[in-house]
Amino acid sequence: MAADNIIDVTLQNFQQVLLEGSKEKLVIIDFWADWCEPCKQLMPILERIASQYPEQVTLAKINCDDQQELAMQFGIRSLPTVAFFKDGQPLDSFGGVKSETEIKEMLSKHLPSPADDYLKQAQQALGEGNAADAYTFAKQAYDLDSSNMQAIKLLAEAAVDHGRLDQAKELAAAIPMVEQDNDYQRLMSKIELAEEAADSPEIRNLQEHVEAQPDDYDTRLKLALALQQAHRDEEALEQAFFVMRKDPANADAKRFALDIINALPDGDPLASRARRTLYSMMY
Repeated sequence: MAADNIIDVTLQNFQQVLLEGSKEKLVIIDFWADWCEPCKQLMPILERIASQYPEQVTLAKINCDDQQELAMQFGIRSLPTVAFFKDGQPLDSFGGVKSETEIKEMLSKHLPSPADDYLKQAQQALGEGNAADAYTFAKQAYDLDSSNMQAIKLLAEAAVDHGRLDQAKELAAAIPMVEQDNDYQRLMSKIELAEEAADSPEIRNLQEHVEAQPDDYDTRLKLALALQQAHRDEEALEQAFFVMRKDPANADAKRFALDIINALPDGDPLASRARRTLYSMMY
């Protein structure tokens, strides 16, 4: 039984399959004929590929002997010929027989990647000012494809909004010159502004006091709170952990460390590291 996304195209269903259908999926058009031996070699490969991408691809088969008018409209001069259609427009084509690997490589240029949905959700969350969700979705996209420049830029921007300045700067430093577009310039501006905002006079005063009196645990926890409010979570945790190591019975330090960790977005590497540190001290 033919798959639902493998269709024989005629003049009657041409518009529905190729024009309307290509608005929803990528359409692979296979121009073939019964007398064409290479066509018979290629068709099973195309059918196998179509069966592997039921939600993204439609295989539209045009028998050029039976549908000569369609073959003429497309200017087909040799068989087999394969064309890729999307949104009613041709994207790519090839003639002759290609291997499954070669065809899939061509397809990869035109099919959405698994990371695309996460990137859309990250963009939406950023637009809504939801830094935690933006970070989580961007991190999922980055984990799927760490070479995706859009994922890198979005993760870096979400990292800034969620106070991960060191991570944001590390990601930004990996962006090559050719990719340093307006999005990159906006990212660098956000990093600079965030760094200025994170270094307040209050934090500097508390840091000076703690350096002078390292065993003043109350002031050290006030510093931790100020750092956390400035989205400097890793530094805040370091202060809370310092108090826990020196004063294991200090309930405020434990509670504060847990509150910071629980507020971290899903996927933040700091969360897993901090939990391990916390549990090692508690148990």
